[in-house]
Amino acid sequence: MRASAICGLTLALSGCGGVSSGSLWPFGGKKDSEPQQQQAVKAVEKPKDETIWSLFENKTDPNVTVEVNKYLWQASLEVLSFLPIQSVDPFSGVIVTGYGTPPGGGRAYRATVYVQDPALDARSLKVSLESRGGQVSADTVRAVEDAILTRARQLRIRDSKL
Repeated sequence: MRASAICGLTLALSGCGGVSSGSLWPFGGKKDSEPQQQQAVKAVEKPKDETIWSLFENKTDPNVTVEVNKYLWQASLEVLSFLPIQSVDPFSGVIVTGYGTPPGGGRAYRATVYVQDPALDARSLKVSLESRGGQVSADTVRAVEDAILTRARQLRIRDSKL
């Protein structure tokens, strides 16, 4: 009696495997679902044996890790040193400053710098400037970017001579 109840319950539960619309396979689901089942089996398989040395392996995904060019980073901090720093995140490459006036200037600026690539390249650097009156001209932003890139190249040349 108990065995027949278990068999009946098992058959009832196995019939719950959803039938999709348009399915021609009489037992529920599609016949071509075998690759999905194989993927599920691979996901459940036991991972390779880990040892104490596995702790020292580099398992980080390079697509997730953000790398920042150190010369662009340092040059950005040096060129914009007259601005008070509000937040700095070297892992994502973002520098946010508060308002400050450049030496010899009367207008207050604030900057956000984004170093997005490990290459020492103009495409790796994004600068956004703002004054108290709103956005700043593209020429001013380009001049700041050029100053940062020039300083970054100077830092790289200085390091190569060591």
